[in-house]
Amino acid sequence: MSNDETTPAPGPRASQRRARPRRRRRGLKIALGVLCVLLLATGSTAYWLYSRLDGNIKGVDIDKALGDDRPEKLPTSGQNLLVLGSDSRAGAENRELGGGGAVSGARSDTALVVHIPEGRSKAVAVSIPRDTLVTRPACAGDNGSTVSAEERVMFNSVYAQVGPACVVKTVEKMSGVRIDHYLEIDFAGFKDLVDAIGGVTVDVPQDIHDKASGLNLTAGPQRLDGTESLAYVRTRHGIGDGSDLGRIGLQQQFLLALLSEVKSQDLLGSPASSYRIADSATKALTTDSGLASLTSLAEFARSMNGVDPGSMETIMLPVAYDTIDPNRVIAAEPQAGRLWKAIREDGTIPEDAKKSPATGG
Repeated sequence: MSNDETTPAPGPRASQRRARPRRRRRGLKIALGVLCVLLLATGSTAYWLYSRLDGNIKGVDIDKALGDDRPEKLPTSGQNLLVLGSDSRAGAENRELGGGGAVSGARSDTALVVHIPEGRSKAVAVSIPRDTLVTRPACAGDNGSTVSAEERVMFNSVYAQVGPACVVKTVEKMSGVRIDHYLEIDFAGFKDLVDAIGGVTVDVPQDIHDKASGLNLTAGPQRLDGTESLAYVRTRHGIGDGSDLGRIGLQQQFLLALLSEVKSQDLLGSPASSYRIADSATKALTTDSGLASLTSLAEFARSMNGVDPGSMETIMLPVAYDTIDPNRVIAAEPQAGRLWKAIREDGTIPEDAKKSPATGG
């Protein structure tokens, strides 16, 4: 989660301070677990107060926007999802949460391609680093305009420049993987979800004094409300070296605490609590048109009941530092090609397709 689209990725010297790949994979696993909990929570309230909750979900017609020039679907019943966390600045509330400045647009700050093989008893999540340089294909924008293809575009800028459908098209072009469904959650929804569950307790590892966000916390266990939680997972200046690296550990820690908090809620035994959580979750969601209803979302959640988030495999897209701009990364070959090929074939990802030169993994 970032407040600055142009925040440079760490160069080779800073990479020595990079969080260990195992911690990154753990953080992605937790994030995916939170997503599944939200979907299941939504499904549990799908048949009461339906109309209000159903109207909360925003839909994007990805199929219409992308047309027929797309990769083939999986040869099996497996599915691929693109999950985005966005820092949308639309509306006064999101602008306030984004830092209060005159910042427009939005960026996709977290991107996961989630592959659910045939049988839906397991899943693989592939994280695309936000600073990866990609070729953005020609796309139709949200306002009906068309943008031409462009090389060496930072991945997380595609959302702001063109919109979610172009992010899907960019992922499909770079991977050859057909995206079946799209899920997005924004900052305001994140805040409201935390407030709906009554806050989250985290063990703050050190005193944090971030002048940019106004976050001031002392080390030790702290119960954070929605606004404080959002500032906590976004703080850069208050911890570490001031780069994105410093907050990786905080985000992983917070997502684990959030997941534990949601799991501890007695959703079935407390209809009022269930409704508050489902209301917050659905208000935060933007999905493809195929999932943009409570019925469809609940059916999809039930179809994933056999997937254990704790056993999901999480992988970072193999990347290497760009030779022209060492503050950016590019997909590392042949590892990235092998990874995407395994997903296209609904097969097991080979170990040599998981090694990333940028992290030494």
